[in-house]
Amino acid sequence: MTIALLLATCLLTCLGQVAQKFAVEGWRGRHPGLLSRLFSPWLLLAIASLGGGLLLWLLVLQRLEVGLAYPMLSLNFVFVTLVAHYLFHEPIDARHWFGVALIVAGVALLGMQA
Repeated sequence: MTIALLLATCLLTCLGQVAQKFAVEGWRGRHPGLLSRLFSPWLLLAIASLGGGLLLWLLVLQRLEVGLAYPMLSLNFVFVTLVAHYLFHEPIDARHWFGVALIVAGVALLGMQA
């Protein structure tokens, strides 16, 4: 259950980051007013996703030591890198992929403690 909560926290946080990217991409080349920006559907999704992730994070912290739980949030780097590459077609070089592999290895090592 704790691992599922942690994974859901990471996914909601990743969704929040992606929604923020879509929000600002929608503003590019336009000059919407402040209210229009604040009530952008993508920005509202980002706020809801990040808020939901925060609430789940609190549940995770009730079940795991922060020293173990917090490094596992680095999975967000992995998820956001994958989304950036496959959804936004951003170039990711070999050095970046190597860093992602190191993060996955580190999370796996930490996961052995849980």
